[in-house]
Amino acid sequence: MTPTATAGAAPRERPFAAAPVAESAAMREVLQLADDVAPTPTTVLLLGESGSGKEILARHLHGASQRAAGPWVAVNCAALPAELLESELFGHERGAFTGATERRAGRFEQASGGTLLLDEISELPLALQAKLLRVLQEREFEPVGSERTESVDVRVIAATNAVPSEAVKSGKLREDLYYRLNVFEIELPPLRNRKDDLPLLIQSFLAEFSARNGKSVTAIDPAAMRILDAYHWPGNVRELRNVIERAVILSSGEFVEPKHLPPLVVDASDSSKPVMSLQPGMTVDEAEQRLILMTLEHTRDNKTRAADILGISLKTLHNKLNKFRGRVPGKSTDDDPTPE
Repeated sequence: MTPTATAGAAPRERPFAAAPVAESAAMREVLQLADDVAPTPTTVLLLGESGSGKEILARHLHGASQRAAGPWVAVNCAALPAELLESELFGHERGAFTGATERRAGRFEQASGGTLLLDEISELPLALQAKLLRVLQEREFEPVGSERTESVDVRVIAATNAVPSEAVKSGKLREDLYYRLNVFEIELPPLRNRKDDLPLLIQSFLAEFSARNGKSVTAIDPAAMRILDAYHWPGNVRELRNVIERAVILSSGEFVEPKHLPPLVVDASDSSKPVMSLQPGMTVDEAEQRLILMTLEHTRDNKTRAADILGISLKTLHNKLNKFRGRVPGKSTDDDPTPE
């Protein structure tokens, strides 16, 4: 199939987002890695589930680098037809193919002096992966329809939601390209493993969508917050952003309430709640102990979050756990492990 020319406008610049939210220990570690590598020219490979914030982190890497004043260009390798990708990346000469009525600069040339994000890199056709490998190694390429070699000064950040070793094993990703890209790897945790970031993320989205829609929504009702906290977030931060946008639109006051949340989120949260069984003859102390331990299991032993859910202070929770000590086989009341 013969490719046709696409519009050659330079990528539109947008204001850079603030640093990714990093209240959780997992995201603080990610941000520290990003800040360590940002000032260097090193190629970075970002891993993580779809919607986990890879592009946001890539933009942060560019903004914190010595190339921050240069262009920022992003290409989703899965969103473009395979027959257009070579021209999109490396540009083409006039007459290179049907519809190529003028020379067009590719994304590598557009990003010269700045940063190029290649998102969903494992979706790049194998033939183009070989050409990309050459660009990374030699810093040069030939536009489609040209015998002229172009030099380029670009920092490449690659991203994928695939497991690279599995993509290599299945033949979707060249092994030599993987090793060339994997100079510095950063894996973003899914939102379900960084629940401590939920309040700040939600507050950020509330402010954004309230301003955009002329609303005065400033906070989440506690009942709605419990639903959001219990939800598994398979779509990660992107899904959370969409949920908050919808809730802001539906809200007529200052608070997002459970009725403003999608039924899918509400129903899933209800079905995922652990069921506490009480038996006749059980004492109040025994019931309290079971509730506390069940809540700790729900928060994966994060005592700060468990205390918030239970509506007691962290000190009170520790006092109650000390009271249980010796009565609960296999349960430790040592200090919190590092939260996920």
